[in-house]
Amino acid sequence: MKHTVNPAVKVSRLGVIMEPSGDEGEAEGILNPAAVRDREGKLLLYPRCVAKGNVSRIGIVRVTHVKDGYHCDRLGFALEPETEFELNGKAGNGCEDPRVTFVPELDKFLMGYTACGAFGPRIAFAWSVDGYEWQRIGTAAFPASLALAADDKDVAIFPEPVLSPDRVRSIAFYHRPMNRIAPRGNETEIEATLRTEPKNRQGIRIAYVPLESVKQDIGNILKVAESELILSPCNGWGRLKLGAGTPPVRIEEGWLSVFHGVDPIPHEDDNKFSLQYSAGIIIHDVERPHKVLYKSATGLLSPETNEELFGTVNNVVFPTAIDPRPDLGARIFDVYYGMADHKIGLFRLELGR
Repeated sequence: MKHTVNPAVKVSRLGVIMEPSGDEGEAEGILNPAAVRDREGKLLLYPRCVAKGNVSRIGIVRVTHVKDGYHCDRLGFALEPETEFELNGKAGNGCEDPRVTFVPELDKFLMGYTACGAFGPRIAFAWSVDGYEWQRIGTAAFPASLALAADDKDVAIFPEPVLSPDRVRSIAFYHRPMNRIAPRGNETEIEATLRTEPKNRQGIRIAYVPLESVKQDIGNILKVAESELILSPCNGWGRLKLGAGTPPVRIEEGWLSVFHGVDPIPHEDDNKFSLQYSAGIIIHDVERPHKVLYKSATGLLSPETNEELFGTVNNVVFPTAIDPRPDLGARIFDVYYGMADHKIGLFRLELGR
């Protein structure tokens, strides 16, 4: 293992891959997809499809590389809001922002997604044998001793078992408890957040579930045993909050993932702020991923194009899916991302040595 990890990184935009079709099921956007190769090697995307009233479903799209770009076939929905934890949410119902990982140890595709229902946003899971037909598992339960915020988002699962901080072989996944920081005096919520210590802002955690229990019963993936804060906002980019993006993929140095950071952008003409979502990379130790080996010193992709600057939520680059492209090179990856919460974009990530 190298003592210093500092790869050269090149990012190239490849443009818009999907946009709302005009169908009422995508009236408010198609965004933030998961991606995985099925058992035959075909690329599947699982976009969040938003109908009127902010009702979200998780679609299934088969993507084919063609001479002039990419062809996307909509195949229907993987999940639609049906259960109590997906219905009757205060800000709309639904199944949001999925990430999908194939886990060979379990011989299953696992989906983590945000369930927005009667209880607020919660980490939820589903599984599939083939990537097309999905079965819900439920919502994650965290030990009370961790004292984590109940509202939680940005789940993305590691494809291989790893060692937890307590050295238990585990299924691991990212998550982001939504810590709330109350303003004082005339502060705004943003000013109050920036006043607090970085570890108390919203950051990226890794949760661990013992592997053997999940192998005995897939339902046990809901029973989190440990959770460790691995990345907090700092004074560089991503000062306000950080959240997971893509599931990790193996590279020579360890685990690579593309994540998002949020910064407040002050207005020139008043005392208000806008938010900007950017993307960067993180590399973890391969056996003990709570050990972070590298984090982008600056955002690698920030909103610049019209599709990223203007949409349902402006100024958003939100990476959620990564597809290794060994046909193009050993360290080349396609990264799919939400553009201003309205369309799906693609950028190519190339790592040097």
